[in-house]
Parts: sequence; C-alpha cells; structure tokens
Amino acid sequence: MLQMCNVSAVVDMHAELDERSVNDVSKTENMIVSLSIEVSADKIHELRDKVDEILRPLGLETRLRVMRRANSIALYFICLTLSAVMSLRDQWRSGQLRKIVEKLFTLLSTASDDDDDDDDDDDDDDPSIQMSTASRTVPVKRLIWPVIEYEQCLDFFRSVQGKEFSCTLCTFNWLNCTQCSTNRHYKNNTSRRIEHILSLKLTKTKLPK
Repeated sequence: MLQMCNVSAVVDMHAELDERSVNDVSKTENMIVSLSIEVSADKIHELRDKVDEILRPLGLETRLRVMRRANSIALYFICLTLSAVMSLRDQWRSGQLRKIVEKLFTLLSTASDDDDDDDDDDDDDDPSIQMSTASRTVPVKRLIWPVIEYEQCLDFFRSVQGKEFSCTLCTFNWLNCTQCSTNRHYKNNTSRRIEHILSLKLTKTKLPK
C-alpha cells in the first residue's frame, strides 16, 4: 500500500536593508511590514496581483506567509516539499531570492509612499518628487538563512519520507514547534493551522502533539 505523507516546513529568513540607500531604515521596515499584513489579509486587492507576480519564481510549493519586525525584516516561507526547500536554497545562494525580496520591498514601500502622497496636494504638482518615489528601490544588504536551519529542513523531510502522518516543522526560536498527527482532518488543515499560528505572532509556543 502506498503511504501518504503530508508535511511542510516553515523557513525563517532575515532581510537587512542597506542603511546607505534608505533614509530611515526603521520607518521603512515598519511601512513594508504593515502593508504586507494588509495585503496578506486581502485588504488591498490592487496590490495582491502584483505581489503574486513578484513571488511567482518561488514556485507552487513555496509560499511567503508572514513578515514581521525583528531588528530587521523577518520573512517566513512555507515549503511543502523537500525539492521546494532545495530550490529555495538555490535561489538564496544565487542571489535571485534577494532580488525577489528587493522587488517586493520596493513595491510595498512605494505603495505606502503613494498613500502618504495622496494626503499632500502639493506633491501632486511636483514631478521631481513623483519621479523620485517611483524610481526608488529598497536594496537588501543581506538575506540571512543559516545553513544549520537549512540542514534541519532537509533532515526533517528525509526523516518522514514513506511515513503516513502530517507534520509541520518550524526551525526558528520565535515559534519553536514540531507538530505531528495521523488524523486525516488534521492533515488536510496542517498548512492552514500553521499560517494561523504565524499570523497570531505567538512567541516560543510549543504546539500539542
């Protein structure tokens, strides 16, 4: 009998902005994270398609679910397969993932600036300000993904191959959990449950088995 294994891993990365190219790093990070939360909640429908297009190179088995402030911008990716983790690592290693994150940050930062400009009529008549806002990029100095956490993801997926249960691995201290179940209803909702947990921003919470 073919055994089914429904697993996923939550990958934590930290993006550090280049302070030489950003006027106020803290303010920019807050704007990016705040707008990302609204986009994730489908409160800003016009940005949803643009965000999806930027993240398309990640593939169908990797999803960016949460961003939050943590002395940088922490990004949480859900990888549904071993190959998705390995592909994400290849993109990280080649620098492609950093470029994807830069495009996403630039979009969110620019959109936030546009909202602010709507409240200032004087800016509407100044093409230099509009051009500056439209052309500004938000460069990422470093995108940190420790090799030990990558290896934990590999070991996790390899250890559950051929087994019939559902697991979600979180490799970071902010949400320290490994949850497993053989219940079919639980298996069908594993990804949804972990996304909900991430959205609640729990701190160092051990999930029940």
